[in-house]
Amino acid sequence: MTTQTPSPARYSLAADEYLFVEVSEEMALDAFFRALSITQRLRALALPGIIEICPANASYQVRYEPDLISAERLIEILKSLDDEVAAQRERTLETRVIEVPVLYDDPWTRETLMRFRDRHQDPSGSDLDYAARINGFSTPAGFIEAHSASPWFVSMVGFVAGLPFMYQMVPRERQLQVPKYLRPRTDTPKQTVGYGGCFSCIYSVRGAGGYQMFGITPMPIYDPDGGQPHIDDSMIFFRPGDIVKHRAIDRATHDRLQADAEAGRFRPRVAPFTFDLDAFEGDPDATAIRVKEVLQ
Repeated sequence: MTTQTPSPARYSLAADEYLFVEVSEEMALDAFFRALSITQRLRALALPGIIEICPANASYQVRYEPDLISAERLIEILKSLDDEVAAQRERTLETRVIEVPVLYDDPWTRETLMRFRDRHQDPSGSDLDYAARINGFSTPAGFIEAHSASPWFVSMVGFVAGLPFMYQMVPRERQLQVPKYLRPRTDTPKQTVGYGGCFSCIYSVRGAGGYQMFGITPMPIYDPDGGQPHIDDSMIFFRPGDIVKHRAIDRATHDRLQADAEAGRFRPRVAPFTFDLDAFEGDPDATAIRVKEVLQ
């Protein structure tokens, strides 16, 4: 267990109903773990007046009803929960591992990215070509292997409904990094697997976007029509704290899974998982092996 004392959180009121809490100025797994652990405890308390709880990468926001709970009392409770998290002897999180099938270098994102080369850093090739080169891989296949081999934490869900931001679970010196487009596109296919900075994402709906496009998944992640049995009434599949393991698939597998999704038969591979932050920091590769094993 790490003995480093965490920095004090910063509490900021946003209008009359929102409290924003910044636990760190830097995105790191321990900051994310701290924010998620606090918000999970707050949700478990089921306090009157708490309307919505939204964890993010290194912060969280709470919407509350000031007639039922004051900002001062809410901050007092959150500071107490922060102290509880800091005092934990074991920093563990009960979560789930989700396998996401990905058709890398698919025809739909390739057609789209070619329409927007004037907004890209390297118009001469594809997004995968560019990402591979700036990360030191001789071919896109090497980049795809690095992207799909390691697990990813869902650190927040938002921007548009159901879109997960994912942080790679490897030592910082091994993290993939790819800048966003120079100017955003006006089109991105639904369920595109994208990348910007150190974050991967899955676009939940078709629309504008600025992340590099590497592939597409047939797995539905946003279900406003209620036709997908793996998505509950919230309409959103991913939750902060989920661990994602990408699996590269071929076109035939994609088309079969896409047909299942369109018929409401898609079932993602999901397994419960206990994430241990200290064990991960001691041996990230061992954690990656455990993530892979629970899906087998």
